[in-house]
Parts: sequence; C-alpha cells; structure tokens
Amino acid sequence: MQDIQLKITDRNGVTHEIVAPTDMAMNLMEVVRSYELAEEGTIGICGGMAMCASCQCYVISDHDLPPKSDDEEAMLAEAFYVKENSRLGCQIQMTSALDGLEVLLAPEA
Repeated sequence: MQDIQLKITDRNGVTHEIVAPTDMAMNLMEVVRSYELAEEGTIGICGGMAMCASCQCYVISDHDLPPKSDDEEAMLAEAFYVKENSRLGCQIQMTSALDGLEVLLAPEA
C-alpha cells in the first residue's frame, strides 16, 4: 500500500494538498479530522456511521467511487446543501485508486 495525494477545500475556501495513508483503514472524514481541516465538533459527529451528514463533501475530481450504500443515500436525502456530487466522507475509504481525489467540504448545516 502507498500514501495518496488529496486536495481538500475546507469550509473557508482554502485548498489543502495533503497526503493520506491507504494502509490504516481510514476514510475521508477521518483524514479531514486528523489534519484538522474542519472545526472540532463540526465533522464526523456520529463517528462515521452515516447518520449525521456532518462529513458531507462534494467530489470535484472524476474518480470512480464505490456506489452509495442505502444508509448513505438515506442520509443524503435528509441532509442540507446536497448536490449531485455529494458524498459522505465517512463512506469513502482511502485506497490507492483515490490518488488525486479532490473534494470540497459542504457547508455546516
């Protein structure tokens, strides 16, 4: 496994180019939290269970992501600021296929 490069634009419009490990079973929400790219207590409130949408992001790059689970679809159906490219960061596992992934964190609800 290898580290991958990500571009994450935070809620203040600042783009961060970061490195994420693919060998620690981390998801995008956990990467955002570990780099402190969102204020504490504003992302991953449910702990990554697809139950709060606080980690919603907009996928900007053209990566082939796994399909949304029923839980993710249900949560996004109730979330604010949902767009066609909305995903829950907690449902995006860091894999080598995501090298170069670009996302924008959705506004806080």
